[in-house]
Amino acid sequence: MSRILHFVLALAVVTILALLVSRDRKNIRLRFIVQLLVIEVLLAYFFLSSEVGLGFVKGFSDFFEKLLGYAAQGTGFVFGGMSDKGLAFFFLNVLCPIVFISALIGILQHIRVLPVVIRAIGTVLSKINGMGKLESFNAVSSLILGQSENFIAYKDVLGKMSEKRMYTMAATAMSTVSMSIVGAYMTMLEPRFVVAALILNMFSTFIVLSLINPYKVDSEEDLQIGNIHQGQSFFEMLGEYILAGFKVAIIVAAMLIGFIALIAALNGLTEWIFTLFNVQGMSFQKLLGYVFYPFAWMMGVPSHEALQVGSIMATKLVSNEFVAMLDLQKVATELSPRGVGILSVFLVSFANFSSIGIVAGAIKGLNEHQGNVVSRFGLKLLYGSTLVSVLSASIAGLVLA
Repeated sequence: MSRILHFVLALAVVTILALLVSRDRKNIRLRFIVQLLVIEVLLAYFFLSSEVGLGFVKGFSDFFEKLLGYAAQGTGFVFGGMSDKGLAFFFLNVLCPIVFISALIGILQHIRVLPVVIRAIGTVLSKINGMGKLESFNAVSSLILGQSENFIAYKDVLGKMSEKRMYTMAATAMSTVSMSIVGAYMTMLEPRFVVAALILNMFSTFIVLSLINPYKVDSEEDLQIGNIHQGQSFFEMLGEYILAGFKVAIIVAAMLIGFIALIAALNGLTEWIFTLFNVQGMSFQKLLGYVFYPFAWMMGVPSHEALQVGSIMATKLVSNEFVAMLDLQKVATELSPRGVGILSVFLVSFANFSSIGIVAGAIKGLNEHQGNVVSRFGLKLLYGSTLVSVLSASIAGLVLA
């Protein structure tokens, strides 16, 4: 009963916070929101509690484990077995596999398998969520191609999109994660939480956007996903995706170095300031933890763990999900399985301040005007995508024992 009450409270708070910034409350279509919510709860139970769902997750996890094993062979050849000796573990075992998985995604895109899958799933989703086909396509393509690479597929139609549609497209990219990076997450979190979060975030995005940014697509334009690799040979495409994967790995490594150092400095500064007032044991992260404490508790995290979990939630928002996942690994043994599960689902998304620049920059590189439009509502993008993470984690809290 307690789980149900926490979920109802979380749902009410997310709804109220979304309505506060809603652009057109009169156009909100409750029927689609209710059916999306019912489907999402059932999917959460399937992936997190049912035997069949857990078996599916295990198969998915085993598949990625094999991919990571293949990736390790390439990494081992280049770096001479450093990972076997425990040297540069995070970079070699977590980030380098992104290169291999990125190459696989490029191949599937080049042979036109991914566009077919994206269109098929997107068409089905558009019937469920009441949104346009383009928005539904985008939800799937963002999940597969990534938040920046994804917009290349829409380069020919970006200039024709309304501001409302651009918000939906950009918010979807921030609320999901790329399949190329899922393998890295699975080395840091329990795979079932990663898989569940991938699906839950997609549906949570539709729900939150239906509240914040409702609109109707009266005459659906025939906006098709373009061929990213038109005119490229197979090996040109492969080289491009391999380099793109390595670029992502290097960027993530650089951001980790910078953000972890910055947080350490802020922790030290905060401790020094509070020491002047004879307040001991206070840090920047702990301070942020108090802000997120009610959200952690509302999501279903046990009250005695909510402050610690809230601190990690805040870390993800101000830095990125990798920094937060590293923090979770340090304290996982101190948290209950339920607390770890809810927090893990919350962490699997690109909802952080740095993503505003990534998404706006990617769009601006393709269409300057639309890039400027996205930049203007950057904070609202982060606001909406954070509500998505809260909703997904709350639904996980509903079904986790």
